Amino acid sequence: MTVKLLPFDVVSLLDSDEMISEYLSQVLEDGDNDELLRALGYIAKAKGMAMVAKESGLGRESLYKALSPGSKPRFDTILKVIKALGVKLHAEPV
Repeated sequence: MTVKLLPFDVVSLLDSDEMISEYLSQVLEDGDNDELLRALGYIAKAKGMAMVAKESGLGRESLYKALSPGSKPRFDTILKVIKALGVKLHAEPV
C-alpha cells in the first residue's frame, strides 16, 4: 500500500496575527538565524509580499533576496521587515 503525502505549507497556517506572533516567538526562542529568515519569508508570503515590500520600503526582489536561505541581510533590513509585518520584538530576562 502506497501512501501519498501532501506537501506541508506553513504559510497556510499563518492566517491570524496570533498565529504569526506565536510562530515568530518560537523561532526567535530557538535562536537559529537561517530559520528566522525563513520564518520572516513565510510570514511575508502570508501577509502578501507586495504589501510587505511597500511597507518596508524595499523592492519585491530585494525582499525575496533578503529573506532567502543563506542571505546575510543587514539588521536594519530585518527591522524594517518586522515592522512591515505588524509585529514587534521585545526583550525579557532569561
